[in-house]
Amino acid sequence: MGGDAKKGLKIFKSKCAVCHTYQKGGPHQTGPNLHGLIGRVSGTTPGFAYSAPNRDAKIKWDEKILNKYLTNPEKMIPGTKMVFAGLKKKKDRQDLIAFLVENSKD
Repeated sequence: MGGDAKKGLKIFKSKCAVCHTYQKGGPHQTGPNLHGLIGRVSGTTPGFAYSAPNRDAKIKWDEKILNKYLTNPEKMIPGTKMVFAGLKKKKDRQDLIAFLVENSKD
């Protein structure tokens, strides 16, 4: 998608880190650890108690789906517990997704 992972880290720290970690083996917080997100099905991270709408969505996360989700999470998964308005700027989403892709690898 053409994003910059280094800029994505800055976005992660300012917008996501209050609820999520991304390091392999990192703890869950208010939200699940996001390491390995790409290719995973929504609501399936072991050890995290997801809301029913998130579990039931059964979305397989890829860059295209994540871009849509990050635009407006509540619209894509109504009833999600994630309290996040979304990232309106396409470039911010691309950068964050590049960071998450990079940090989904083992």
